[in-house]
Amino acid sequence: MKRVQHIMAIMVVMCCTFSCNKTTDAGGESAGDINEISIIISDVLWNGEVGDSLRKKLAAPVDGLTMEEPLFTLNQYHEQSFSGELKNGRNIIYIDKGPKKGFKIKQDGACKPQNMFTITGKSIDELLMEIQMHADEMIRVIRQTEISENQKRNEKAGLLNTADFASRYGISIKMPASYKYALKNNEFLWLKKDIPGGNANMLFYKVPYTTIENHKDIAGNIIKMRDSVGNMYIHGQDVGTYMVTEEAYSPYLFMTSFNERRAFETRGNWEMANDFMNGPFVNYAIRDDKHNCYLVIEGFIYSPSSPKRDLIVDLESIIKSVKFQ
Repeated sequence: MKRVQHIMAIMVVMCCTFSCNKTTDAGGESAGDINEISIIISDVLWNGEVGDSLRKKLAAPVDGLTMEEPLFTLNQYHEQSFSGELKNGRNIIYIDKGPKKGFKIKQDGACKPQNMFTITGKSIDELLMEIQMHADEMIRVIRQTEISENQKRNEKAGLLNTADFASRYGISIKMPASYKYALKNNEFLWLKKDIPGGNANMLFYKVPYTTIENHKDIAGNIIKMRDSVGNMYIHGQDVGTYMVTEEAYSPYLFMTSFNERRAFETRGNWEMANDFMNGPFVNYAIRDDKHNCYLVIEGFIYSPSSPKRDLIVDLESIIKSVKFQ
């Protein structure tokens, strides 16, 4: 009986794939909200250790946000109810007990883009082991897909003429046309767009190597740099108010690469000195050896009553659209 159930489960996944193939032939695309994952799993597994492990990995709190928000929104479905438009989701994880443990990824096999992850195991322990081993890989793949999807949506909505960025910084960037210049001078660009309950912002400027690398205190140097720039350019409505890095929450610093260039990624919260405004930011300091400097690109949000996760992903997708010329 268990073998019959397992065969039926495999047939459900195959039906999902075939259905998406039909949609692709008709010119359809995958669907779903940004940062959403469909998980096909039984109630027994979802309400037990397997579900707890998935939630711990995939719904962990996002780094750099003061209010806790999950990395991804997880939607659980039974095999029987996973039908129709649900099969066209961008990110699908199928969990089931089977004759052997395993992990598979199928990308763009049907709808596009689409990630189909399949995790099987003969026991709860084997399922937990597979989740533990492959969770980081799933997160990486899904994050890349969501960034690309966000970039595609921005491009469809219309892009700003960014000739300034080429002449100033030697880059191209897919900046949504909804952004308008808030401040523009020879040293600094600040673009802003209105969002419900606040605004989203992008900053661009260059600093010498020593600003970032002095005494090897990278985190401290980036905080000093941000606070100096905020004091100079990002002011509140009242005299004596300006943006600084919030002291109550230590920023997260990651060494990374950006288009084969060394970069530092910083995530944290900003606040307005002598005022009550605050919000999250994501900052990339990208080493540009061609011009002997760091190019700093930062996005920050002011939207006190709204969730911030997807807003930050939107800023990150703009930053990651940058290409050096």
